[in-house]
Amino acid sequence: MDKQETPQKHPLAETFERVWSQALLAVSTAEEEAARTVQRVAGLAGWSPEEMIRQARLLTERLAGQRKDLEHNVEEGVRRALVHFKIPRRDEMQDIEARLIRLAERIEALGQRK
Repeated sequence: MDKQETPQKHPLAETFERVWSQALLAVSTAEEEAARTVQRVAGLAGWSPEEMIRQARLLTERLAGQRKDLEHNVEEGVRRALVHFKIPRRDEMQDIEARLIRLAERIEALGQRK
């Protein structure tokens, strides 16, 4: 591996990355809209600044938990889908690369003995 090449992404991986990015964007947009809604509700309900902060904190905690659940569910779904394609995981690829490097070093050492 003398050349510095950027690895080509697999079309399936690109698709999953794009879908994941879109899902995160949708969640972020929903969080922003929720924050704006809390501001409007606070104004209409006549909440004190302290009550508004408390309500916003509760909503933020719920949204964070739901976002974490969504991320986990998407990641788990992608993982289950990829199992069927038998695509090696990153750590498996790193193990293979390390083995290839060790083999190349051994071959080079054998070549230098002659």
